[in-house]
Amino acid sequence: MGENVVVSDMERESGKPVAVVAVVTEPRFTQRYREYLERQKLFDTQHRVEKMPDGSVALPVLGETLPEQHLQELRNRVAPGSPCMLTQLPDPVPSKRAQGCSPARKLCLEVSRWVEGRGVKWSAELEADLPRSWQRHGNLMLLSEDCFQAKQWKNLGPELWETVALALGVQRLAKRGRVSPDGTRTPAVTLLLGDHGWVEHVDNGIRYKFDVTQCMFSFGNITEKLRVASLSCAGEVLVDLYAGIGYFTLPFLVHAGAAFVHACEWNPHAVVALRNNLEINGVADRCQIHFGDNRKLKLSNIADRVILGLIPSSEEGWPIACQVLRQDAGGILHIHQNVESFPGKNLQALGVSKIEKEHWLYPQQITTNQWKNGATRDSRGKMLSPATKPEWQRWAESAETRIATLLQQVHGKPWKTQILHIQPVKSYAPHVDHIVLDLECCPCPSVG
Repeated sequence: MGENVVVSDMERESGKPVAVVAVVTEPRFTQRYREYLERQKLFDTQHRVEKMPDGSVALPVLGETLPEQHLQELRNRVAPGSPCMLTQLPDPVPSKRAQGCSPARKLCLEVSRWVEGRGVKWSAELEADLPRSWQRHGNLMLLSEDCFQAKQWKNLGPELWETVALALGVQRLAKRGRVSPDGTRTPAVTLLLGDHGWVEHVDNGIRYKFDVTQCMFSFGNITEKLRVASLSCAGEVLVDLYAGIGYFTLPFLVHAGAAFVHACEWNPHAVVALRNNLEINGVADRCQIHFGDNRKLKLSNIADRVILGLIPSSEEGWPIACQVLRQDAGGILHIHQNVESFPGKNLQALGVSKIEKEHWLYPQQITTNQWKNGATRDSRGKMLSPATKPEWQRWAESAETRIATLLQQVHGKPWKTQILHIQPVKSYAPHVDHIVLDLECCPCPSVG
């Protein structure tokens, strides 16, 4: 006699994968059983056919049970006289096909099976509401904002997140949210599973620890972190106006050999992470954290180099950057900016303040020894890198002009500026690029 095996509510809600139902028969009938189940679209291709301890074979099937009519068909017509019964596979083994499927497909299969095990009908709407992208932080997965928004998910309880985490191979889950536009610093990330959001990344031998629910981490900045780490900054004093958790402060200290860094940050959660990261990387004695609004920074006449790593624009920090540069020797500004390259956009649309040509305070001879053969000259005779977009160069020139104006205002005498390099970091869209301008700033020698 066949028996109806149904997964119990306790098993459905245990947080473990729902046990797979299987048809058990003798090995010699396995192929005929499988062919029938495949024709009826009842065979579970995501799990392996398993050999039982008594030598019989269990073929996994879809659904919570197999209707009696199919059991009768198998027993009487597909393989007459064959023993046929149902069982549960408590720890089903994924098939080679399942192991080879994409993470998104695996997530869909596991969640749909779990949802149906809770008595909820799986639908195209629910499948479309699953995440298509995520960011892994060790054993924590950060899901995209546009997922799990349907009302049906809210009634499924916290066990849903355990199922998602298991399918993605992590222990903790978090989900992005909309950043509050009112400046209240409402957390943009919600922890769904786990007791904390602290994670660790290692980039170029540097350890970064932070709470993903309170601090941002950009994987796309790795090329710039590697670049600044390769600079020679021995003996230099730096000011990092937007230090965060130490994205650029740490490479300058650990690899570039900076003597000292003044790190400015106003997010209290980032400051906690920054202090910890300085300690675990062994450079806390060469850094002072300035907590608060950097526009109120009391430092001046101290920096050989200033990092302005804020996007889409760091322009609010330009006056203080000019203030902290050494008055006797000047220094280098690393200015980050998102630059648009839409045809027909004017300079104002590139995120630059109104530039007045008559404010140029010094005839600027802009040259660089970093351009390779094949570079071309622009209308002002400056060298353009073959990889530099015209919009990048125009923005760099306008930023250079604005900085020269600010230097004159802050220090009361003319300064000379020179574009050393324009470095692309990453693209946010076909026409939006995150770039870094390396701008050398030197006071003009006094006449007489």
